[in-house]
Amino acid sequence: MSYDAKLQTLEIERDARGVATLWLNRPETHNAMSAEMLAELEAVAARLGADEAVRVVVLAGRGRSFSAGADLGWMKAQFGMDAATRAAESAKLGRMLKSMNEMPKPLIARVHGHAIAGGLGLLSVCDAVIAVPGIKMALTETKLGIIPANIGPYVVGKIGVGAARRIFMSARTFTSEEALAMGLVSAVVPADALDTALEDEIAPYLACAPGAVAEAKALLLSFADTPSEARIAELVDMLAARWETEEAQEGITAFFEKRKPDWAKG
Repeated sequence: MSYDAKLQTLEIERDARGVATLWLNRPETHNAMSAEMLAELEAVAARLGADEAVRVVVLAGRGRSFSAGADLGWMKAQFGMDAATRAAESAKLGRMLKSMNEMPKPLIARVHGHAIAGGLGLLSVCDAVIAVPGIKMALTETKLGIIPANIGPYVVGKIGVGAARRIFMSARTFTSEEALAMGLVSAVVPADALDTALEDEIAPYLACAPGAVAEAKALLLSFADTPSEARIAELVDMLAARWETEEAQEGITAFFEKRKPDWAKG
């Protein structure tokens, strides 16, 4: 049995050219990321990266959205954990993003619907992002009293500190058109042209030597300020500490009670 057949939250389609489409496959939750999905994404990134038959990986979402961020059940479970256990859970997101970021294959996102919080983090580790108009995007963490620690290095690495200042702290919603101007999205195309645009993005890679492509990506990442294992652990600790604050406790409680936290104005 191949590892494809064992997946619960993902689905992989392959074609004869060596293009593997990795589908986030929890459409009933807008592909919200559970602990199981994070573990599967980390493992699949390693396996696809090592598979010589794979030339390009496309990351896409089944259903109405790319990814709406963290699974609510997973978040609620973390709320009741002690700090050390919560940090261990948080580290799963950091490890997954590192694995996806360093996968030695071109990684192209096909995006529609929502790309929120961790879903936005996924876009930030892709080499190209092809999106439809009007996608709802946001880093929503500060609305809950927490911080985008795990995804932060990749978002800032993608768009720079200047662009990140407008979205990192305010939790405001923006669209794919604004994301294009920031550099988070590579192209915005009508929904009926999405797959054609995706093929246009894939085609040049298939004319290149796969080993050279892998080494060129590794070279590129060597120039970037990507987080080390030590830095990832530090960021996990920062987020774990923020979860312990009164602001976070109030923000997350208010979220699940469907009310405004007591520090929200307007």
